[in-house]
Amino acid sequence: MSRAGVDPVTAADADLVVFDFDNTLVRGDSGGALVAWLLRRSPWRTALAVLAAVVLGPMIAMLPTRRVGISGFVWIATFGLRGRRDFDTLIDDYVLRNEQNLRGRILPQAIDVLHRHREAGDRVVVATGAPPELARAVLAFVAHEDVPVVGTQVGRRFGAVIAQRHCHAENKLVMLREAGFDGPIVRAYTDSTADMPLLRAARHPVVVNPKPSARDDFRKVLGGDVDMRDWGARG
Repeated sequence: MSRAGVDPVTAADADLVVFDFDNTLVRGDSGGALVAWLLRRSPWRTALAVLAAVVLGPMIAMLPTRRVGISGFVWIATFGLRGRRDFDTLIDDYVLRNEQNLRGRILPQAIDVLHRHREAGDRVVVATGAPPELARAVLAFVAHEDVPVVGTQVGRRFGAVIAQRHCHAENKLVMLREAGFDGPIVRAYTDSTADMPLLRAARHPVVVNPKPSARDDFRKVLGGDVDMRDWGARG
């Protein structure tokens, strides 16, 4: 439901608008915060994560091995879960228990823009590298916006629930099309240079909350007059 309590009517040929999640609609790394909470829920997970950090920490610091390092911590955090349903249940519990903190991380300007697009009848979708249930739960429970989410797909492997397909970079466009959002993208909002394929595919790319060091990269690829907005994620 929308904040007005009534779902906006969306035509099949309505403008398609795509939002990133982290540092676009919410401040910070939502997936990282979730994994940290999952690790803290039992002493043995916390202790194992501390020991593993000697190896996994340097891996995360280097781009070529970053995903492997992150996957190691996720494996420790989710070992013993039977599948995605258990994982989604934990995510819902995390959002419920951390409502106040998550509410403080919501970016009001971003949610207002998303809400205006929905009221205008646009097809709005969130495409994120985070687990889709996390973004869906935060937006529905904390921000009171019920929007479709395309995110990283997870599944059970080696006794834990880990990412099987990342919704990242070029793959974000592929996964959007597979989810049925295959029309022309009219607007795309994101802070990340990894989403450059998404921004280039949009008729009106909007860069929000960019790192100062990335501003020139966005301008080189998207043009010097690219729309940049500060919604307060880094302040």
